[in-house]
Amino acid sequence: MLEPHLSVKEAAVFLGSERFVRRLIAERRITYVKDRRNVSIPESAVAEYLAARTVPALQRTPRRRAA
Repeated sequence: MLEPHLSVKEAAVFLGSERFVRRLIAERRITYVKDRRNVSIPESAVAEYLAARTVPALQRTPRRRAA
């Protein structure tokens, strides 16, 4: 079964801007499908890109106050 694909404009909603998405494609840093002149990006590729660059939050411990 084929998964849904996003256009460059649709992917830009999740990744920031069309220019950035086109740069990712040009540098081959994201998976894409090219059909003649049309370029589309699988939804899973966008999710993987975001997951790989997600930085987890630190677990803060309460600080002791000096007496």
